[in-house]
Amino acid sequence: MFGLKKVSMIMCAGALAFSLGACSSGEKASSGSTGTGYPSKALTVVAPSGAGGGWDLTARSFVKVLSETKLVDQPLTVENKPGGGGAVFMAEYATQDVQNNERLFVNSPPVIINNLKKEGNSPYGYKNTTPLAQLTKDYGAIVVKEDSKYKDLQSLLEDVKKNPGKLTFAGGSAPGSMDHLISILPAYADGVDPTKLRYVSYDGGGEAITALLGNNADVIGTDVSSVKEFLKAGKVRVLATTASERLQGELKDLPTAKEQGIDAEFTIWRGVFGPEKMSDEAYKYWEKTIKNLVESEEWIKEVETQGWEMEYKNGEDFKAFLGEQEKQVQTLLKAVGMSK
Repeated sequence: MFGLKKVSMIMCAGALAFSLGACSSGEKASSGSTGTGYPSKALTVVAPSGAGGGWDLTARSFVKVLSETKLVDQPLTVENKPGGGGAVFMAEYATQDVQNNERLFVNSPPVIINNLKKEGNSPYGYKNTTPLAQLTKDYGAIVVKEDSKYKDLQSLLEDVKKNPGKLTFAGGSAPGSMDHLISILPAYADGVDPTKLRYVSYDGGGEAITALLGNNADVIGTDVSSVKEFLKAGKVRVLATTASERLQGELKDLPTAKEQGIDAEFTIWRGVFGPEKMSDEAYKYWEKTIKNLVESEEWIKEVETQGWEMEYKNGEDFKAFLGEQEKQVQTLLKAVGMSK
């Protein structure tokens, strides 16, 4: 099966600190504290991107709720480290912070993709970290303008099969990156040679949507959450999502690729990582703390406010999932001739 099961993304300038008030010994016992010495100093959560994107929002929401719930009794700071779609930060983290228990970071599928692709790849990936938890999920979306002649995924794929290079697919990331993989996945799963599709990359999902609305692209591959407002405004149509089943709430009418006979699942997860040689003490601390976090009312409300979907995996389950997904991403990159 070529679908990428259970897989998310992205970007703030400057640091924002949240001082977390000290707890009494009773409060610590109900929080993530293991009753040991960690953490004994200030903590940093890195978003390896600039302002406003998925990584930045995830890091800030993570820190915000840890503060509100008093689950951590040390100051927490969000730090932005943009560059190379996360690759610049990974090079620094994997070599300089190998045992730095006080520095965590958030990421999504690019931590796998950047390590496997041929062009602009990173020599470092999730195996140079300690996966701590998956927090949320989003899904890919195949999107056209509202007035497009394509009303469903099958009609689009019929034209793609006849002339794979006729239509322009676009996304907000470089060839071989996440939007590209989302764009080509349904055609690939339907037997089309993905190297024959024409893909144009833009600097972010917003520019890709602008290109679509300006008739400079026929189709875009992006994430569902980024097109919600355009759907409400009646400007775009989602031909398919890469979810395994239909989403809930206001997105319940969006069809999946799977229900249209195309095995093209892709989950855009977001998760938290620690250093490769994180101590057992720190690992156990975060295992308990993050579990308490995701079960809190404050976190559930934050996820809803941000328009994400909750999907928690603990460290061991998350690590196993990443290993499985790595194989799936490798298969897709090989199909487009972009694996290293």
